Amino acid sequence: MENIYSFLKPIDFIVVVVYLIILVGIGYWVSFIKKRETDENLFLAGHSLGWGSIGLTMWGTNVGPSMLIASASIGYTTGIVAGNFAWYAFVFIFLLAVVFAPRYLHAKVLTLPEFMGKRFGQSTRNILAWYTMITILISWLALTLFAGGILVGQILNLPMWLSVIVLVVIAAFFTIAGGLKAVAYTNVFQMLLLIAVSLILTVVGVQKAGGLMAVYESVPADYWNLLRPMNDASYPWLAIVLGYPIMGVWFWCTDQSMVQSVLGAKSLKQGQLGANFTGWLKILDVALFIIPGIVCFILFPDLQDPDEAYMTMVTRLFPAGMTGLVMAVLIAALVSTIDSALNSLSTVFTMDIYVKKIRTDATQKQIITIGRIVTLVGAVLAILLTLAIDSIKGLNLFDIFQAVLGFIAPPMSVVFLFGVLWKRTTKKAANFALSFGTVISIGTGIVYLFVFPDWEMWPHFLLLSFFIFVILAVLTWVIVIFDKNAISESENVLEFTNLAKPDRKVWILWILLIIVMVGFYLFFNGH
Repeated sequence: MENIYSFLKPIDFIVVVVYLIILVGIGYWVSFIKKRETDENLFLAGHSLGWGSIGLTMWGTNVGPSMLIASASIGYTTGIVAGNFAWYAFVFIFLLAVVFAPRYLHAKVLTLPEFMGKRFGQSTRNILAWYTMITILISWLALTLFAGGILVGQILNLPMWLSVIVLVVIAAFFTIAGGLKAVAYTNVFQMLLLIAVSLILTVVGVQKAGGLMAVYESVPADYWNLLRPMNDASYPWLAIVLGYPIMGVWFWCTDQSMVQSVLGAKSLKQGQLGANFTGWLKILDVALFIIPGIVCFILFPDLQDPDEAYMTMVTRLFPAGMTGLVMAVLIAALVSTIDSALNSLSTVFTMDIYVKKIRTDATQKQIITIGRIVTLVGAVLAILLTLAIDSIKGLNLFDIFQAVLGFIAPPMSVVFLFGVLWKRTTKKAANFALSFGTVISIGTGIVYLFVFPDWEMWPHFLLLSFFIFVILAVLTWVIVIFDKNAISESENVLEFTNLAKPDRKVWILWILLIIVMVGFYLFFNGH
């Protein structure tokens, strides 16, 4: 089968270049002409967000180019089983709304490391800073570069290493030219455009395949099962039921990028309603991102690489020019994510480690220099990690994403669940779970993915994530029980006795969402 590159026309590449030049132009305007006004207004959204903004922001942060490419890939090979990662999420978004959000807002914190600092002290906050850098480097930088490398490789017919370098060079060019400010300011527009493109892809693809009933009948029956039998090679039901919650707690309840908008809510009620709105929006993920992959399986069943499913649909079903627009928006959104991750990495190291621990009397010039060095080192490390991820065999893009995130999640899930739910949890226990837990989790992931990937005794990677979580939770509990300082330390923790309760409207909307989601699970498991 011909590759993606062969279906692109000169007009597509012209559209990409023109789009990126316009973004750089807007960035220049924002940087120099509107600088004073935008700098003043950029950070004034604190505690002013309503439920609509919160819901759209959380969903938009979760939905990106990597999601489009990866979801279509897994839809092509296995059907809607990957819908669990969208629909099962409502449980953990609910947990954020009724358990975590009241405590975060009660503590009056802007960041989650700050919350952990108030809960356990500065040493825990320091360890969390290192953990945060590792997660940024792996989950936001390397995985985004990997997805971007696949996309650029498909567009330009290049090997992964060259594709990744091209992407980093584009990101660096945007930074120097001031175009990244434009990407940031047009993110909402670009996200809406990507969602509209996916909706059009779904509608056009379904029509071309003969309608909804034809799509339903043209694939194996198990393509429409959310929960698959235990002998299923891709996603057995027990792996999802036990393994996804570890990732779900980490991602939806403790990841700064996801929780940030709830922390900026006008009130607890608005934060809880916003989280509920996110749960409703997540229902759309299957139709927008997974169904195009299933339709691609029907229309183009001889794809050699399932990761090409999304761009195959774009290049075959869209006219020349529109394909270029889709490519341009995907690249711009990827560049935005890469730059944001590099900026976050630099900020965490410079402000939480360098200034607080290494050189407390650092001048502004030294801080800027260190920030630039960290950005450069982070980019190089991310490229090396991306090439390492590319060497993983036997998994498609979606599986790699979930496996890598599954090995990052356990320490944070343990620390936050214990720290929030059990008053007796001590600093010693929290620090152990974060430091030792990170070594165990990532060490197991390296052995699983790189050292012995073909060992037949391995359980599913989601079950491995669950087992690591259980081991860390038991060890954390043991440390608390035997820690002689537990009683004295527990007197100094954040007080959570007079927390505001969700009001009637919040409960009604959450009960409705729970009923709908249970209905989906019953409907999509009768095949």
